[in-house]
Amino acid sequence: MPVSEKDVLDALSELIDPVTGRNYVEAKSARNVKIDGERVSLDLVLGYPARSVLESVRAQVVERVAKLPGVSQVSANVQSKVVSHAVQKGVKLVPGIKNIIAVASGKGGVGKSTTAVNLALALAAEGASVGMLDADIYGPSQPLMLGITGRPSSKDGKSMEPMEGHGLQAMSVGFMIEPDTPMVWRGPMVTQALEQLLTETKWRDLDYLVVDLPPGTGDIQLTLAQKVPVTGAVIVTTPQDIALIDARKGLKMFEKVGIPILGIVENMAVHICSNCGHAEHIFGAGGGERMSKDYGVELLGSLPLDIRIREQADAGKPTVVSEPDGPIAAAYRLIARKIAARIAKQGEDRSGMFPKIVIQNT
Repeated sequence: MPVSEKDVLDALSELIDPVTGRNYVEAKSARNVKIDGERVSLDLVLGYPARSVLESVRAQVVERVAKLPGVSQVSANVQSKVVSHAVQKGVKLVPGIKNIIAVASGKGGVGKSTTAVNLALALAAEGASVGMLDADIYGPSQPLMLGITGRPSSKDGKSMEPMEGHGLQAMSVGFMIEPDTPMVWRGPMVTQALEQLLTETKWRDLDYLVVDLPPGTGDIQLTLAQKVPVTGAVIVTTPQDIALIDARKGLKMFEKVGIPILGIVENMAVHICSNCGHAEHIFGAGGGERMSKDYGVELLGSLPLDIRIREQADAGKPTVVSEPDGPIAAAYRLIARKIAARIAKQGEDRSGMFPKIVIQNT
């Protein structure tokens, strides 16, 4: 009896996507199943950038379908396709950007900016088109971390071209001021600056824009919630109780304004001595896991307290580009894939698919 499309789909429903945890039929990844005698071909479209797992996924699919009776040859085309996903009600998408990821912390000093830039670089390493928006107007750090100098240019005299570093498109108020110039601005000026950096930059077809937020739950965060189309937020914390108190406040703020929480990243989770290899939980242990359980939010991963992360970020070559094959870069890439997979599970933004209705008096 020849194999049928149903047989192929039933086989694919037994396979679990290693990133999303869902089977390929449930996730609507399996498409264009074609059968020609004993030959089967199909497309598998993943909703997240997955350069480092594409081949293993393809091998997994080919191996399973090849076991079906009557199948002698299997061809599987596996690719990634990132689409725009739903944002807060009443907020329109920004041209040139499919998804905006806010990286936040309630407390300063937890390594949020370093985490944000490495996650952005990890998404790019997985094959996505990525931008970085430095929303910390008072203390911009992304120009240093990305090793970018100079001023943005403008081709039309109205909008700015994004700066570029390590394959990322980037914008920061730090590109427009001297490093030692303080931003002595009140709240309204700061929020206006954020809106201008976002909307007056000519972002070029970004799958993701990572927004590095300042710590706290003030004007910048409120503007982001009310006027910026945020797909989801990532909370960065350390295991320390005092950091977790503020991280919980940040998480609750995003919940109140209707922005999905993509997950929690526990930074500085363990320190391993570079001389003797002794592991020590300097800031406590298990804090991120407890917080994730309390709020029903995924713990995306834990990162070590490692001197190389700090040194590489300060040198303008963060870990993901300095040691792309190292264990820390692998941790960032795993977290980045999980974030992208969480976004892929959310509803698509379909506002651009409907025609605009114009009513005229005739």
